[in-house]
This record gives sequence, C-alpha cells and structure tokens, in this order.
Amino acid sequence: MTRGSQRERDRERAAARAGGKGKNADDGLTPEQRRERDGKALQEKAAKKAAQAAAAGSGSGAGGKGAAKK
Repeated sequence: MTRGSQRERDRERAAARAGGKGKNADDGLTPEQRRERDGKALQEKAAKKAAQAAAAGSGSGAGGKGAAKK
C-alpha cells in the first residue's frame, strides 16, 4: 500500500468523524449582528462569573483574596 492512499483514507475518516462539528462561519448574520450577539454573550458570562465570585467571597468572612497578613 502506498503512503499517499493511506493519508487520503485517514483524511476521509477524520472528515466523517468530524461530521457536523466545527465552526459554522456562515450563520446568516451580518458582522454587526454577530458583534452584538457575541458582546451580549460575553456580558452575560462576565455577570455570571462576578455573581459566582461574590457568592464565594461573601462566605469566607475575614481573610481571603487581597487580605494582607501583618
């Protein structure tokens, strides 16, 4: 068996395994719409992370991040 045909078969198998995975660059949105959608998602993610940090920080009492030992 030649090496070239093995590579082609491996590429075909990899493509079949990938199936519908991967990024879909053509989602039907204009760049402006995509920016708005992504910005909103990032804001929601940041708010969720801040809420988790606040919940984790409020239960620790004294000490914690930023508290200096003297």
